[in-house]
Amino acid sequence: MACPVQFICRSLCTVGLVLLYYVFSIGITFYNKWLMKGFHYPLFMTMVHLTIIFFLSALTRQAMQCWTGKPRVLLSWRDYLRKVAPTALATALDIGLSNWSFLFITISLYTMTKSSAVLFILFFSLVFKLEEPNPFLIVVVGLISSGLFMSTFKSTQFNLEGFIMVLMASFIGGIRWTLTQVLMQKAELGLQNPIDTMYHLQPVMFLGLFPLFMFNEAVSLSTSEKLFRVTEFSPLLSSLFTLSIGGCLAFGLGFSEFLLVSRTSSLTLSISGIFKEICTMLLAAHLMGDQMSIFNWLGFAVCLSGISLHVGLKAYYAKNKGPSLRQLHSKSPELELPLLGQSGKEDEGSATDEYLDEDEEHEITLH
Repeated sequence: MACPVQFICRSLCTVGLVLLYYVFSIGITFYNKWLMKGFHYPLFMTMVHLTIIFFLSALTRQAMQCWTGKPRVLLSWRDYLRKVAPTALATALDIGLSNWSFLFITISLYTMTKSSAVLFILFFSLVFKLEEPNPFLIVVVGLISSGLFMSTFKSTQFNLEGFIMVLMASFIGGIRWTLTQVLMQKAELGLQNPIDTMYHLQPVMFLGLFPLFMFNEAVSLSTSEKLFRVTEFSPLLSSLFTLSIGGCLAFGLGFSEFLLVSRTSSLTLSISGIFKEICTMLLAAHLMGDQMSIFNWLGFAVCLSGISLHVGLKAYYAKNKGPSLRQLHSKSPELELPLLGQSGKEDEGSATDEYLDEDEEHEITLH
């Protein structure tokens, strides 16, 4: 009786983590689109979110340090500027352009176009030799590219400016996630825990977006009645509270992804991401009134089939010849996942072993 009960509990836990991931991921997409309807300052919004993520990450790190009794990793300025800063700048541009695009395009077009990021991740993974070339990648690229073309072909709500922004964000996202994977796999840096990575990335991301914000939004925002020229105190509090919700959602998204991967595997996150895209599209059509033709829906299905093939190939190669976290663990004995411990240091070790057993190839997955 113990095995069935344990299997049911494990399944319920996985479903709960997937649903938590969906809440934050889909929630922040609809939140950004909703906020951009009345608040036309996406770069300022992003900078507020980055600030909130930084402080929440710092608090989480402090809690982890108190729980384990071990100091968290803190990089030197040399390593920080040389190895973290490029990843942070790419991440800032990816997120900034993505949020900016919501001023122009629908959630459906954003979701479909953003799916093309897999193409750029593949490209830069090959450039940085994180992935071995194989003939199936041609099929993956063909399916995603043709699906993207079909899904945007003669779309009634197509906007060229927004489309170019998301496409640029996807391209930069390919650089971002490839550099992030390299960063987290460098055992000597000690950034295997995403909370530590989030903490180190936010300051440079903020500074990277600041010049773009000053050029595009600073003058307009300084004369806006939503923040700096408010006549009453309550609207200002309302604006700040609304902006802070997005920061909490962004932090929750990264945190839920981490929990899902650590309790299951990166494959589970990838598969969940595919179904999440479908849910986002259906909700956008039902709640936001996004319009798509049958041909556009067919293109989206072709695009998802390419992503599914890529996920399947990653799972296959991970089992047969992918490098495992166990090798990384042997190089870095300090690797740990203290957030997953249930009671004391003995549980921390068992949680880490469980993670290493189930996720033989730790990869960065964009969803």
